[in-house]
Order: sequence, then structure tokens, then C-alpha cells
Amino acid sequence: MEPLKFWCCSLAVQSVGEGESGFGCKMYKGVQFLCQRDAGKLLMLVGATFVIVMVVQYFEIPSIGAFTSLFLGNAVRNDGLVDSNHNASNPLERGAMPPLDIALKPGKNGSFVKPDLGVVRPSASPLANAKPASPPLISPSSLNISPNTKDHAAIGLSKDATSQLSSLSKPDQASLSQSASPPPLNATTVSSSISPSRLNISSNTKDHAAIGPNKDANSGLLLNNNSSSVTVNSSAQAASAKRNQKYKPPSKVVPISEMNIMLHQRYASSSSSMIPHWPSEVDKDMLHARSEIEKAGGIGDDIDLYAPLYRNVSMFKRSYELMERLLKVYVYQEGEKPIFHEYLLNGIYASEGWFMKLMENNQHFVTKDPSKAHLFYIPFSSRLLELKLYVRKSHSRENLVEYMKNFVDMLGVKYPYWNRTDGTDHFVAACHDWAPAETRGRMLKSIRALCNADLEVGFDVGKDVSLPETYVRSAENPLKNLEPNLPSASERHVLAFFAGGIHGYLRPILLSHWENKDPDMRITGPLPHVRGSRNYIELMKSSKFCVCPRGFEVNSPRIVESIFFECVPVIISDNFVPPFFDVLDWESFAVFVLEKDIPELKKILLAISDERYREMHKRVKMVQRHFLWHHQPVKYDLFHMVLHSVWYNRVFQMRM
Repeated sequence: MEPLKFWCCSLAVQSVGEGESGFGCKMYKGVQFLCQRDAGKLLMLVGATFVIVMVVQYFEIPSIGAFTSLFLGNAVRNDGLVDSNHNASNPLERGAMPPLDIALKPGKNGSFVKPDLGVVRPSASPLANAKPASPPLISPSSLNISPNTKDHAAIGLSKDATSQLSSLSKPDQASLSQSASPPPLNATTVSSSISPSRLNISSNTKDHAAIGPNKDANSGLLLNNNSSSVTVNSSAQAASAKRNQKYKPPSKVVPISEMNIMLHQRYASSSSSMIPHWPSEVDKDMLHARSEIEKAGGIGDDIDLYAPLYRNVSMFKRSYELMERLLKVYVYQEGEKPIFHEYLLNGIYASEGWFMKLMENNQHFVTKDPSKAHLFYIPFSSRLLELKLYVRKSHSRENLVEYMKNFVDMLGVKYPYWNRTDGTDHFVAACHDWAPAETRGRMLKSIRALCNADLEVGFDVGKDVSLPETYVRSAENPLKNLEPNLPSASERHVLAFFAGGIHGYLRPILLSHWENKDPDMRITGPLPHVRGSRNYIELMKSSKFCVCPRGFEVNSPRIVESIFFECVPVIISDNFVPPFFDVLDWESFAVFVLEKDIPELKKILLAISDERYREMHKRVKMVQRHFLWHHQPVKYDLFHMVLHSVWYNRVFQMRM
């Protein structure tokens, strides 16, 4: 403060001149008093500013993200996969049940209490400490898969992390290594707690968990905030148009009819089979199962299964029975949390979490003895892999890909099971858009259950499994969205309905042809916000057909959402392989429209007779059971259908 006082007073003395020393002396004393007071105020202002900056940086106030996201680039991957951070600034991204953010509640002593958010660390189970029946070929302590990599700081999960963190956003960039290499797979630890400052969590919520700014955390039920108009402002339209230019139609279109042919050729071809490098008793089980399935006869009247829904109901029923009787799955206990053995049960990535939860805790299918296993499950979360290792603004997933590669390399060194079949009897279930890239390399030979079931990015029909993308609003009640006594086929008066975010290359085309063009075609952008999304739900319930266009990727939770509300899905997404394609006859209860035929959409729908529509509506109701999660799995539910598709594809890889 002394230099500041001297400078102020010097100016005062100079201003009165040397000839007026008496007056200058008085002036000096007055200015000295003012300088002391003003300098103190100035320092207080500087100090207050510094404190505010430090508080903002420490707590990472969520609204800051609204500004920083404006400066994120929109790099396009050369492998055709979307950078799901591209839409962090756009809350209207894809379409499903709307996520409401989760608030951190003030606790005692200035701490924060985290509400139940849906990320689960499994509790101890009888299988938690399972040991392999055969000893490892080498000691785990001798492994040094990636000796030169830096350890990425963990997104720690608290010891009581049950039902937490489903609104977890990106990890603090400072906590991540800027290296593209993953953490080493030898002894590493995970932090046991997570700071509230690491969570990008908004307020004013109850039980709906947001999964962060990725992708389309909002599907058809995510509505425009604080607006009664569906008009998007010009700057938002310009930004959306700029992003959409980066996404292009597939280089080659494979219609559903050709996918059917591909599936039959895959099952019939011996070239797709792999003879194990050394025999095992489990191979005999699989060969026996294939023989039994192929010669399955008619089942007659079956009260459990409605035959028109399936490609071959007899084969499906026989295969399902054999799975229940024979199948044993070994679940690897290796893997660092939270990437392995932890899961999200809310939001658009919930399918991978629910499958992991139910698989790891299943005592009927899971075996502790890997020598008796027909299948080997790698329990990783593609969403938590992204949250832990992805470096914001880097637009590179190479470290995620390398991390999974190193993990599989470790399994191949530590155990004989991967090498026996080159991984063809191993499988994963992953719902993030980046999962096709994360499971490349050696994992391409394994069975990949993927939500992003896109032929353009390497989905292999007849080997891989199309995992339904389900938007789960409540981890406690995954069936919360179901409604009894929905309108019948004759009570639905809207021909076709779509409302949602205008992203990707296709949706702007859809709206350019049909938005506000025809009263029978209720096709629009985001709807005005109404509590409980009742306007969106009522439109689905009153519509005959629900349009399910692709967004940034081919998959969308709208398909399952349509089935929930008994609205016949109209899938407009070239090269998308629909869920359970191996057993379900999708064309019996859904409509597939090529993207190029959008101008003819109404004509295509009107060509479906009333009788045909009523039958499709009936089948949508009947197929609904296959798309439901339950805390305790029930026969033919979503858990069993995913596992059956993995089993079925593996059985038909076996050479007779």
C-alpha cells in the first residue's frame, strides 16, 4: 500500500506547484487521507475478486459449463463415430424420457449430500470373491502391460456408492493424464471418494437423473425449456446446421431385406466358424444345442409365445429352453472400478448397466469354474470408461481404445480361455456411441452387444447383438414409464407423430418435408415444456405410428419408447440393425422407411390397410415383454433376451 500512497501524494504535490508550498502541504495531507482510504477499497475489491474466482474454480459451478461448451470444437472422427461431446451445449439432442438434473443438497458443516442417482457399486455377492478353477499361467504381479503410461486420476466412487452418480458428467480435466495412453493394468487403485466439485450437477430436480451432457440425454420426451413455441432461435439453428454438416449418410445402404439375407448366410456359413485351438467338454454342449435347435419341430399352440412375432418360434423356444438348462457364464473378476463392475441404472446408457447388474448377481447362469463356462463375460461400462478416461476437448478416444486393448491383452496372458477360441466365446454389453471403436482389434472376434448397431461402423450381423437402448427414468422402478389401459388401435386418430431435437443430418430433412405441412403428420421440433411431459406422452398415445429417425447415431430410445406406448415404430435409420434381430420378425410389427423415401412417408403409411395396422398394433403390445427390465429377471424379459441372443449367435458359430 505504501507505494500506492506515495504515487497518489506525489501527483497531488506536483499539481499545486512548487511555488505554493503552504497550500501544497495542506493538499498533500488531504490527498494522503483519500489515498489511504481508496487504496484500502481497491485492495478489498481485488481480494474479493480473487476469492470469487477461487470459489468458482473449486466448486465448478455448473453454469460455467454453458459458457465453456460454446468453445468446444466439433471434430469428426475418421472412423465415422460421433464425438458425443459435440452437443454438450445443446440440451435438445435425441429424444426419450426427459432427464431432470440432480441437485447437491447442503449438508452439515458446509458439506454436500449427494442424492440417489443410479450409479451402483455392486454389493457383496456369493460370486464376488470367485476364484478361477485353473491357476493363472503367470503371476498377476509380474504383469506390466503398459509400463510407460501415466496413471489417470480416478473418478472415485464413495464406499456407499450404491445408487449414486448417474448424473455424473465429465471428469475434471486436471485429474486426467494428457497422455493418450491408458493407466497400467498392474496394481492400481481407485480413489474412494468423489468431490462434489467433480459433478456437473444442476438443481431443481427430484428423481430423474441426467447422465451428463453426452449425446441425446434427451429423447422425444425432452422438451424445450421455458418456451411455448417450437421455433428455435436463428443462432441455435445456425449452430445446429454447422454441426449437422459434419454427419453424412452411410456410404452404402443395406435395407432390412438384405440384412435378413446376411443373417441367414452367416448362420449357414462354415467360414464364419472357428474351431477352438484345443478341445473342451463345453464344445460338445454347444454342438448338441445347435443340432437340437435346427431340428426343432412345431410347438403347436403356445400360450407364452405369439408365433407371428418371431422368425421361427419353434427354434426360438427350443433354443431358449436349452439356454436355461445348459448355459454357464464365467464373469471375469479382473478390472479396475469404476470402469469394470460398476454401472449406471438411469438414463440412455442404462441397458449396459442393468445387464451387468443382473448378470453379475445371477446364480443360475454364472459359474465360478471357467472350465465349465460356455461364455465369458467382460463386465465393463462404456459410459464410465468415457467418464473416467476421456479428456475433454481432446476429441480423441485413442486412450479409451488402448485401455480396453491392454485389458484384453492381460486376459490373454493371465488365462488360457481367450486364446483357446481367440475370444469368440467372450462377450461384452455396451451402450455408449463409442463402444464400436472401444471394442475393436482383438475384441472384434468376440460377441459385442451394442446399442450403436450400425453396419457402417462394423456391426457384424449374426455375430454381434443389437442391444436395445432404453431410457430408464428411475433406477428403483425401471417400469415407471409403463401405463395400463392405453388407447386401442381404433382410438388413435393421429397418423404419425415425431417431436424432438433437430440434430444429425436426417432430422432437418424430415422436418423440411413434414413440419406443419399436414394435419395428419404431427412432426415437429421440440415441444413446449409441460410438467411430466404429458403433451408428448398424450401424442404418442393418440398416434398410430411413431416416427423414430436417427439422430447423430443410428440407435434411439424412441423405438422402445414407442413400444411402451403401443405406437407402431416407424424406423428411419439406414443400416441400423434392430434389437434381437436373430429371433424377432421386426417387419411384422414395425415399419422400415429408407432415408431417401422421407418425401413419401405419408404415402407409405397410408398404404398400410386398417386390418394390417390393427395386427401390427396387437403385435407391438405382445412384443413389449421383451423390452422390460426387472429387478429380478423374469422369463423372456430384456435381460434374458440379450443373453439369449449372445447364446444363440455363439451356438451358430459352432461348426458341426
